[in-house]
Amino acid sequence: MLQRFGMALTVAGLAMTVACSQSDPGITTAVKAKLAADDTVKAYEINVDTTNHVVTLTGNVDSAAAKEQAVIIARRTNGVNEVVDHIIIAPAPEATRGEVETKLDSAGNYISDKAHEGADAVKDTAHDAKVATENAASKTSEVITDAAITSEVKTKFLADTAVSGLKIDVDTKDGVVTLNGTVKSNAEANKAVAIARQSAGVKRVVNNLRVG
Repeated sequence: MLQRFGMALTVAGLAMTVACSQSDPGITTAVKAKLAADDTVKAYEINVDTTNHVVTLTGNVDSAAAKEQAVIIARRTNGVNEVVDHIIIAPAPEATRGEVETKLDSAGNYISDKAHEGADAVKDTAHDAKVATENAASKTSEVITDAAITSEVKTKFLADTAVSGLKIDVDTKDGVVTLNGTVKSNAEANKAVAIARQSAGVKRVVNNLRVG
């Protein structure tokens, strides 16, 4: 009798463990653990959010292989019904801000030294330093790509309870965002358009949303 009771408790415990692991928080924890243990993706900061067994991945990696591996890991996790991939492939920047500042300091010192060689030399050097400064500044300015705009708009949709983010497709070309899909009301469509317009880098929004 005691043996049967013990077996029943064990089975019940296993059932509760499985149920917990397949809840949204359990799925999120499982996916994060697998990503942290995988040699291909553990070096990257990949965010994991789960809603109704739909896993959304966001973050930056520097290779297509890392992006693909992260999606595969999420899809193979127990309890996951769907994976929304918002991971961006962004190669490491060519120069850090500290390196740029060092180059600017060097250019300034170079100008000071050349000033003693004559007015003409100073003018030429100043021009060269100006060009170098402009080039360095252009490298440090953030370039907002179409992929980054799409990712930002999708992320905002998913975070806004007034918008059905999973039902709206977002496409971006040359800074022009096109919205496709079905929404519940005109208010929701207007909200989605407003969110897209307020995103960084967006030049124009094409609204192809249908109410139904």
